[in-house]
Amino acid sequence: MAYHSEELVRGQSGEQQPEVLLDRKGSDLAQKKRVIRKMGLKVTQQRLAILDVLIRGKAHVTAQEVFDEVSSAHPEIGFATVYRFLRSMSDHQLVNEVRMGGLPARYELSTPRHHDHLTCTKCGRIVEFENPQIESLQVAVARENGFYLTGHVLELYGVCSSCQVVGTGDSETKK
Repeated sequence: MAYHSEELVRGQSGEQQPEVLLDRKGSDLAQKKRVIRKMGLKVTQQRLAILDVLIRGKAHVTAQEVFDEVSSAHPEIGFATVYRFLRSMSDHQLVNEVRMGGLPARYELSTPRHHDHLTCTKCGRIVEFENPQIESLQVAVARENGFYLTGHVLELYGVCSSCQVVGTGDSETKK
């Protein structure tokens, strides 16, 4: 699974972490090529372009958004190519695949620190947050029920403050 509690990131689960993480601060061409090769794939201009979008673009992009940006420079690329590469990166824990309800999956670069998400059900805004108390509680709940936690996904849904102000939020969710 792509998400790990802080306890798991420290290695208690034995779950393998990616050896090379891509970095939004700047991954050079050699590092990008190394990442693709470690995935067992051939380095192509299309794959490098997809990595560029993920590294310099906004977080939480859909496959369609990646395709739209990459295809402007590489019109020969197909949507299936983008989708397969994103799935492969997810399988290798280089990106996290975030599924919010029935919406299309969104992708973000993996980071060494785990975080969870708050998603606005009106505008789709996603806020990342870290909470050590929630992380500890999840591990405790798993143990109490005889589970050894190997990963988790926590998605909280609600109406953001902007949508509440505009009046598009449900009355029960307003402050």
